[in-house]
Amino acid sequence: MTRQQFTEDFIARVRKTRTTRWIRFGLVALLWLAFTVWTSCWWLLLVMPLLFDIYITHYIPFTWWKNSKSKVVRGIMSWVDAIVYALILVWFIFNFVAQNYSIPSSSLEKTLLTGDYITVNKLIYGPRVPMTPINFPLVHNTMPLVGGNSYVESVQFKYRRLPGLRSVERGDIVVFNFPAGDTVFTNVSNPDYYQLCQMAGVSSLAGNPQLGEKITRPVDRRENYVKRCVGLPGETFKIVNGVIYIDGKKQPMPRNAQFNYYVQIDRPITDAEWDELEISQLDRNNYADLNQLPADFWLSNGFTVNPDGTVPRIYRVPLTASMLAQVKKLPGVLNIVQQPGEDEYCYIWPFSLAANEGWTRLNYGGPDGVLIPKKGMTVELDERNWQLYERAIRVYEGHTNSEFRNGQAYIDGKPAKTYTFGMDYYFMLGDNRDNSVDSRYWGFVPEDHIVGMPVKVLTSFDGDKSLFNGKIRFNRTFKNPNPDKADYQQ
Repeated sequence: MTRQQFTEDFIARVRKTRTTRWIRFGLVALLWLAFTVWTSCWWLLLVMPLLFDIYITHYIPFTWWKNSKSKVVRGIMSWVDAIVYALILVWFIFNFVAQNYSIPSSSLEKTLLTGDYITVNKLIYGPRVPMTPINFPLVHNTMPLVGGNSYVESVQFKYRRLPGLRSVERGDIVVFNFPAGDTVFTNVSNPDYYQLCQMAGVSSLAGNPQLGEKITRPVDRRENYVKRCVGLPGETFKIVNGVIYIDGKKQPMPRNAQFNYYVQIDRPITDAEWDELEISQLDRNNYADLNQLPADFWLSNGFTVNPDGTVPRIYRVPLTASMLAQVKKLPGVLNIVQQPGEDEYCYIWPFSLAANEGWTRLNYGGPDGVLIPKKGMTVELDERNWQLYERAIRVYEGHTNSEFRNGQAYIDGKPAKTYTFGMDYYFMLGDNRDNSVDSRYWGFVPEDHIVGMPVKVLTSFDGDKSLFNGKIRFNRTFKNPNPDKADYQQ
């Protein structure tokens, strides 16, 4: 085809295009142009000629199947065409606008309940440009049924966040990628490899076939967590007897903050009473069979012991202040004792520093607190600060060849007295304070791990109830997922 013939053919194709096709092309082109400006990726304009051909000139035969004589081919390809369009649309929405998540644990009760399905807005903080762009559609990190990674790790983009409406605020409930989830065992449900190393020892984990394969995951393919932001970049954070202090100022206790209590009662608590207290079966820990411990142990810890040496029934339950008042009114209650802050199952982070200074989940950060890193902030690299910031420096900010030895820090193999952070970091807690694995156990959340903010509870299912006996929590449908944010900003 000569240049003149091509020009004549091109003009003819343009002229015979219906008005509705022009309107559709105009809308798509405007959206694509807006997306290009938003991302500042001007090479995306190269897609414009392709869009023009799809809607106007039709040189590339994307719809060849419509002219097929085979009814089967037309039927199959119509479904393929619809599915491809749907997947492309869903990919854009999930990556740049919003995505749905479920709440698997009670760490944020009473704000978010186990079984809540939430919509997470990614526009508020600005969506991340996909860091692992090649992946199986609608799958986070593991292929369903067959297992294995659902993404291609060899193709990686550097972290970049598009402009959003605002930054993370104190009291926000935030969805983020689990910072300690960079290394996992495929057969272990606990994603915190570093806690496992502390509890069992690195040598006992190495080569253990029961644990499965040890794999690493890129930032955006780590497990999704949801917690409340209680500490912002540049702030000094600590917890004293369960109360948060920011820059030395005592913060108000939120109405829905829960702590574990041992409730000793001379009878079983009924299901109706549990339902009235809104305590799920997962949190109704019954310590009835505790008579193997000596009576003096219980007496010294404030509990009642029967004359025959047996111990009346004890429950461990998470309670807010208002729930604690309700429990005190239950008939048969003998004693209520708050659970101590020491944790027998997890190590407080950073492990060595916390152990040396005696940190617990109720008393965290020591007398001086923990300075949360802020982009552009410079810290002295003494031994204590190295323990606080070593993971941020080596793992989150990529200075893998860094260490502290003989009283001297080395960044990328070179001696360094100070370090300047390249990202903002946040401190996250669960409202269910004694039943939440949060920043007290795995440290700061870097800004490149932030996914978005829940904006609506779509629906909610109570795992303790049957379908026709209250399983669907209709009272939570389309509810605000964070009605208590103001409690953190007084």
